[in-house]
Amino acid sequence: MTDPPKTHVPGRAVADDRYKWTALTNTTAAVFMSALDGSIVLIALPAIFRGVHLDPLAPGNIGYLLWMIMGYRLVQAVLVVTVGRLGDMYGRVRIYNSGFAVFTGASILLSFDPFDGGHGAMWLIGWRLVQAVGGSMLTANSAAILTDAFPKEQRGFALGINQVAGLGGMFIGLVAGGLLSAWDWRAVFWVNVPVGVFFTLWAYRTLRETGRRGGGRIDWWGNITFAVGLSAVLIAVTFGLQSYGGHTMGWTNPLVDGLIAGGLALLAAFVAIENRVSAPMIQLGLFRLRAFTFGNLAGLAISIGRGGMQFVLIIWLQGIWLPLHGYDYSATPLWAGIFMLPLTAGFLAAGPVSGYLSDRLGSRGLATGGALLFGASFLGLMLLPINFSYWVFAVLIALNGIASGMFASPNSSSIMGSVPAHLRGVASGMRATFQNSGTAVSIGVFFSLMIAGLAGSLPHTLAVGLQHQGVPADVATQVGSLPPVASLFAAQLGVNPIQHLLQPSGALTQLTVAQQQALTGREFFPSLISGPFHSGLVVVFAFGAALALLAAIASLLRSSGAGPAARTPGPRTAATGDALAPAIDGRNADAAG
Repeated sequence: MTDPPKTHVPGRAVADDRYKWTALTNTTAAVFMSALDGSIVLIALPAIFRGVHLDPLAPGNIGYLLWMIMGYRLVQAVLVVTVGRLGDMYGRVRIYNSGFAVFTGASILLSFDPFDGGHGAMWLIGWRLVQAVGGSMLTANSAAILTDAFPKEQRGFALGINQVAGLGGMFIGLVAGGLLSAWDWRAVFWVNVPVGVFFTLWAYRTLRETGRRGGGRIDWWGNITFAVGLSAVLIAVTFGLQSYGGHTMGWTNPLVDGLIAGGLALLAAFVAIENRVSAPMIQLGLFRLRAFTFGNLAGLAISIGRGGMQFVLIIWLQGIWLPLHGYDYSATPLWAGIFMLPLTAGFLAAGPVSGYLSDRLGSRGLATGGALLFGASFLGLMLLPINFSYWVFAVLIALNGIASGMFASPNSSSIMGSVPAHLRGVASGMRATFQNSGTAVSIGVFFSLMIAGLAGSLPHTLAVGLQHQGVPADVATQVGSLPPVASLFAAQLGVNPIQHLLQPSGALTQLTVAQQQALTGREFFPSLISGPFHSGLVVVFAFGAALALLAAIASLLRSSGAGPAARTPGPRTAATGDALAPAIDGRNADAAG
């Protein structure tokens, strides 16, 4: 006896239709909030550190600054696969709802920092890490919840909206951080509280489990080796950006080398464990799916390029362009976010449209075209002079945003549509891991490239420029030999770099008023650093263009079944008895690649 077709029950069809929009609204708000908090702190850092009365550029305090920037991304990169797997086992909605509660609670505690100085910074860093745990639970399961709720012919649109919300939150956070911190530094955390409370309650009341639960056990050894291994690599990146033993960076530090070697060894052990346990943390068999593998590879390359580009553009604007155009250093964080609005606008315009088109035209062409346009925008930025015409800059970053939108939605839809239904939670977590790891690694990669580009010529240029303004030769040489990272972070924090560099020696107070005004004015440092900085920009943007080309090639290599009408061939793993094969065998009916 067969069950009656579900399509013959109008009431259930209407309820399902209403539920999918409820799921989209709630998960979009969650992903937006999580991504917003990943970037809102970048622009608000000057106000935050002033609020806790800590100079992050003082000797020994750079670590606080780096952990405020990278700690959130590090936790998300490490945890999303684990909480995605937990969602498959115990219910995606259950893990997702818990994540909303954790995220909101941490936001409340962040805004009530009771300490000052280093203790105040540690309070913020600690609760930021907890907040990232909640954000991981949200982002890892949101795409899986949507894939369960929407039919395959609408998944590209739904996942596109979700992806746009995530990356849009990252871009909007750059502006919101400046606006809110100008009022009160705690406001960058207050903004989450009313939204988080409302959507947490709404999620508990309205969301329900619509996908299959896989059950099973927790793969403790897999979780431990993955978390510790990836954490070690990403922590090594933070130490690699700090000077060591007279070197401008810490990549020769034995601790950094040990963390990288140990982290990679643990990740290798993780792969070996996952191939042997009966209930692995992740399904390595998913990498047999071309759309999944090459989609994630393309996403990783674009994520590295996009994350590092944001930092470079912020420093370019805050350290050079805005001061040259009459803006005080203290005002540059806010205006940098405002002048980067074309990037946000381009992304928000292209993301939903590309998600809609991917449902009808397929994902491969859109994602490949987006990756190529992404690389072309890097080449355009590389050709700009340091003191550029803003409208040319605005067009280029708008094209970069459009390219990101063209790529993100179809790529996400292709990845999620290629996996079996009961593995969507872990697949979503793996996708988020590639994205968050790429963003975290990009900070280290792009900063390292920029610092390497500056280190060759900046010390001599800075020392000679200071001596011409009356700074004693020994002080000028000492300041010129300081790691370039100090100047870059000073510019990012809205601090006058020359004033900061000369303050410890007291040399500034010994100069004439005219010399002091020349050194601390808006033109001295930007004019001095323009040549060395441009050399670093060429290297950085060339690397970004190469990453975009890699993403385009990976997109072309994904499955040729691009549209909803496409059908992927039967699994090649069936003959081997692979545990994934039966699930993959059903994907033709469940989700086309």
